[in-house]
Amino acid sequence: MNPTAAERTPVVFRLGHMGDVALITGVLSHWHRTHGETFVVVTREGNLPLLENHPAVAGTVGLTDQDLTDSGWLRKTGELARRFAGAPLYDLHGTLRSRMLALRWKGEVRRYPKFGITRRLFERTRSDRFRAKLEALNVPQRYALARDDAPPPREALLPTVHLTETEQAEAATRLAPLSGDNPLVALHPYATHPSKQWPMESWTALTGLLDGAGFDWFVVGRNQAPLLPDHGRDLTNATGLRATCALLGRADLLVTGDSGPMHLAAGVGTPVVALFGPTARAWGFYPAGPRDTVLEHALACRPCSLHGAKQCTRGFECMTLTRPEAVLDAVRAVLG
Repeated sequence: MNPTAAERTPVVFRLGHMGDVALITGVLSHWHRTHGETFVVVTREGNLPLLENHPAVAGTVGLTDQDLTDSGWLRKTGELARRFAGAPLYDLHGTLRSRMLALRWKGEVRRYPKFGITRRLFERTRSDRFRAKLEALNVPQRYALARDDAPPPREALLPTVHLTETEQAEAATRLAPLSGDNPLVALHPYATHPSKQWPMESWTALTGLLDGAGFDWFVVGRNQAPLLPDHGRDLTNATGLRATCALLGRADLLVTGDSGPMHLAAGVGTPVVALFGPTARAWGFYPAGPRDTVLEHALACRPCSLHGAKQCTRGFECMTLTRPEAVLDAVRAVLG
C-alpha cells in the first residue's frame, strides 16, 4: 500500500557552502523535537558529512557538479519530483534552481522569508527601518518559518553536529601533543572572500600573544597557503570536514572571521570570537551562542555586500582596525 502525502517524509532543499548547511542542522533538530518529523535533505555532496548521525535526517541526496549544470539540473529536478512525489518540499534556499525544482514538484512547497527586497533596500539606503526588520530574525529563525507559524528563539536553533565517540577520541589524540593544562584556542584564519579575511600578519601576531599569555592554540581550515607552514600547531589542510568539527569540539574557543567554521564550532558547542568586517548582523549570519563574541567597527560603509565579495576601496579598515591585542582581550573575557 502506498503511503499518503501526509505520511511521506518531508524533503528539505539547501545548497550553498558548508556554513549555510550547518545552519539548517539546528532547524532540523528543532522541527524533530517539536513536530516529531524526520527529513530527507537535498544538498551538495560535499556538505553531506555534516548530516551524518543527525536524528532528524532520515536520508540525504548529494548533488554533483554535473547535476547542477543547466542540462543536469533539468534532468535532476524531474528525477527528484518523481522520486518524492506527494512529499512536502521545504525550500530553504530560494534561488532559481530551487524555483525550478518547485515548479516540477508533485506536492506541497513551503518557502522561508528571504527578505531579499528588504536586504537590497537596506544595502542601498542604510535605513534603520530596514535594519531593524532584518536584525529581528537571524537566518535559522527565517528558515524555521517555512514550517512554523512563529519564529522560535535563536538559542533553540543553534547548529548541531553529531560526532561519534571514535571521532572525538581521534581528535583528542591528534591534539594531545599541542595541549596541556592551558586553555586551548582554535584559529581559523581563512575566508572564501578575501575582504572577510583578517590580515595574515595580524593572525601571526595573535599566535605570539597567545603564547605569551599562556594559551595553547592550533590552526585549522583549508587554504592554498597555510598560515604557518611546517609549524606543528598548523593543521591547515590536514583534516576533513568531520575531523575538523571534532577538533573544534576539543577546543575551548575558536577565533575566526565570518566563515563556515564559525557555524561548525556552534554545532559542537564551542564558543567563538568572530571578526566581522564587510558583513553585518542584518544579514542574519551572526553567531548566536550564549558565549559568542563579535568584534567589529561601526563604519558608514558597513555592510558593503551580502557575502563580502566586493573589493574594498577604503583601505580595508573594517578588518585592519581590529588589533591582535583586542582579540586577545576578547579571548580572555570569554574564557574567564
